[in-house]
Amino acid sequence: MAAKKMFGAADASILVTDLRRSFDGGVTRVTLKRISQTSIIGLTDSPTWSVSLLSMNVDDVICRDLYTTDPNTTSMQLFDKLIVVSLLRNSIKLALKQLKNWMAPEKAKTSLTTFPASAEIVSEPLGVVLVISAWNYPFLLSIDPVIGAISAGNAVVLKPSELAPASSALLAKLMEQYLDSSAVRVVEGAVTETTALLEQKWDKIFYTGSSKIGRVIMAAAAKHLTPVVLELGGKSPVVVDSDTDLKVTVRRIIAGKWGCNNGQACVSPDYILTTKEYAPKVIDAMKKELETFYGKNPMESKDMSRIVNSTHFDRLSKMLDEKEVSDKIVYGGEKDRENLKIAPTILLDVPLDSLIMSEEIFGPLLPILTLNNLEESFDVIRSRPKPLAAYMFTHNKKLKEKFVATVSAGGIVVNDIAVHLALHTLPFGGVGESGMGAYHGKFSFDAFSHKKAVLYRSLFGDSAVRYPPYSRGKLRLLKALVDSNIFDIFKVLLGLS
Repeated sequence: MAAKKMFGAADASILVTDLRRSFDGGVTRVTLKRISQTSIIGLTDSPTWSVSLLSMNVDDVICRDLYTTDPNTTSMQLFDKLIVVSLLRNSIKLALKQLKNWMAPEKAKTSLTTFPASAEIVSEPLGVVLVISAWNYPFLLSIDPVIGAISAGNAVVLKPSELAPASSALLAKLMEQYLDSSAVRVVEGAVTETTALLEQKWDKIFYTGSSKIGRVIMAAAAKHLTPVVLELGGKSPVVVDSDTDLKVTVRRIIAGKWGCNNGQACVSPDYILTTKEYAPKVIDAMKKELETFYGKNPMESKDMSRIVNSTHFDRLSKMLDEKEVSDKIVYGGEKDRENLKIAPTILLDVPLDSLIMSEEIFGPLLPILTLNNLEESFDVIRSRPKPLAAYMFTHNKKLKEKFVATVSAGGIVVNDIAVHLALHTLPFGGVGESGMGAYHGKFSFDAFSHKKAVLYRSLFGDSAVRYPPYSRGKLRLLKALVDSNIFDIFKVLLGLS
């Protein structure tokens, strides 16, 4: 079998040139074309889809990429499929329903300065855009941004993560088979291919992944003054008040931590903040519920995702094996490198300067930090880089209000974990080191659009006041017009000013 041809800088240049030719030729701008492309991604009742992107293939590739080599479907795979199918279908249905409204010019107010005139804001596509997706939710994090890019009228290159090779291969196969290759392309590969793509001039780069690679993306984009959307991560805190329903609280934390790819999710809880007095109750409740969900030996549970690869396994092991950290384990800690499994692990009061508290965990380890009072939690969170998400569990209304008012994060959820992702009416994105830009719903369309200001003026009503030579009276009238102050205009006209 012939070796697969490497994708290099020359290939990337040809690819971008071809897509730009399509874009400049108007291939992606026609409304019906956008709707057609989005419909195909959505698999909307089309009999031509002999192989369904969001059907049984998803179970198979998720199993190979994130669970085990066992082809038997587990309930966790079904849960992940539900997330993928539901969220993507909702995004597609919304785009199909609202696309014409999103594309319609938005009326803008005018003033006396430009009278008579009308104004509007026109959404136009940026051009040729690059989407680089992540491995932990390979379909959702690939297709969701592409929906926004296509809806906005752009030509798109998708670079799936090489760390989810089965998902990447299926995306490449089906998108090539069913989408218009003159407007949408998929490039598989790793560092070499990504580097070749980043050397090109793009009209926008959308990246989901780590802050480390986010810096590389931003540096490459800066060479061409290319705007970026960076969907990164960070250490998302969970503040647990004693005034809460503890059983519901810990169940939701567990679902958001270990239920989401065993902690391998950007919005996964990274550490808990609670009081010294309440911590033992939180730990006991978590132990009980973890055993209910995953059994007495969670390493054997088919509902637990594996660590994605040996590199990430070793990274997590390094965090856990630090001397000051390993003796802080109060639950779990079991590891199996051969099968890339780490049990749900709870730690109590690890050092703040340890690796586990300095880096995003992105795995099944969950430290609990204890405080003298819950007010101290605000200082702890503010002393660290702004997270992608911040969570609080409490019945206390004033505490909720203070949390929302004083904690800066990409998104805040009170009394649950990660569910804000499901609302297309909310922007999803980071702030500071957790990223920049946002998407979901219309925010995805806006992320890949330029808001162009358009002013229509009449050739009638031209006034000599704007032209030289200037007198004091003209300047006073101009100032009144610019200020849109009718009273001052009349004063000037009547010689009272």
